[in-house]
Amino acid sequence: MEQNQGVYEQVGVAMTCRSYQEYVDMFLLTEEIMAQGPILDVGAGASSFTAEATARGLSAIAVDPLYELGDQSIYEKGKLEIRESTEKLARIASTLHWSYYGSLDNHQKNREDSLERFIQAYRADTQGQKFVAGVLPHLPFTDEQFSLVIGSHFLFLYHQQFDEGFHHRALTELVRVCKPGGQVRLYPMIGLDRKPYAHLERLVQGMERLGCRASLQPTSFRFLEGATHFLQIVK
Repeated sequence: MEQNQGVYEQVGVAMTCRSYQEYVDMFLLTEEIMAQGPILDVGAGASSFTAEATARGLSAIAVDPLYELGDQSIYEKGKLEIRESTEKLARIASTLHWSYYGSLDNHQKNREDSLERFIQAYRADTQGQKFVAGVLPHLPFTDEQFSLVIGSHFLFLYHQQFDEGFHHRALTELVRVCKPGGQVRLYPMIGLDRKPYAHLERLVQGMERLGCRASLQPTSFRFLEGATHFLQIVK
């Protein structure tokens, strides 16, 4: 029954392997926004955004608890995750939008290419300056360190696993490490169950009490049904 509803079957938090271009498209990132740097990718997993951004001369850091592991462990975990996620997506393929990726095969290749770019950069980062181990809601960064904070497919996607209190603490922490005038952008705003995040209004009010402006912004990126907006918080 869940498959007919298009529910993605997931236990725990999946390891993500997304590309620089996916981030650009889902968060509507312009060169002007990214050049203001530094950028923080939260819950980055094995996504290659930071690797590709720094190769383009941008200042970017990725943070994830995954980085406590050795490179080979992450690489093997990533390959397994890609195989398993492709199998899961195949079962609900008819419920997904394929205009962006074109096909399931293209989607898988995108993940594999992102993992390869990530692991090369991860292995080269011997001092742990670009890929930093850390977990919300307590990040190992100073106040007001980043001009742009982005989070892909983590916080609200798992709203069934993390309660409203956690989301409030997580957003407060993201605002803490963001510079005045900077932005936090989070996508998607629906869960794996395809339901919109139920406590968004209270979270927005919480951000307003911190002196921030929070709003939903439309994105042209399409894959999950209903995932049409990202949350933008301006400090």
